[in-house]
Amino acid sequence: MLSEIMTAGAAAGGTAVVQAVGTDVWVWLRSRGARLIGRGDPARENDALDRLDRTAAALTAAADEADRERLLVLHQRLWQGEFASLLELLEPAERDGALAELHALEREFGGNGSSGGVVSRNTFEGPVAFQTGNHARQENRFGAAG
Repeated sequence: MLSEIMTAGAAAGGTAVVQAVGTDVWVWLRSRGARLIGRGDPARENDALDRLDRTAAALTAAADEADRERLLVLHQRLWQGEFASLLELLEPAERDGALAELHALEREFGGNGSSGGVVSRNTFEGPVAFQTGNHARQENRFGAAG
């Protein structure tokens, strides 16, 4: 049975996976997630890459927003289960490292506002000025006088 810390770590990993799909950071998350699951075994890593690609394809091909939301929940749970199974198999020392990596994935890729300027699923109409980052400056002038 998983402890609360392990359950939270598995959930963090599942959240990071589904939130990163379709963003600029997907390639990095995909690689890191597969390495974590593979634990040095190229066959396991390739299998994880295939499953991550299937998740991305399913979420990208969603027919509408309701379908996408349903698939987000489903795939978040699938990846939470994947990470929970991984954590159960690991020895305590390895488990601590895996938990740290899962929480790092959520911080970096989980869409919680600290993901390095990643912005996704936005719609803009008309003139738009959009900026992410820390300590940045932006001046916008729209129209003929700009």
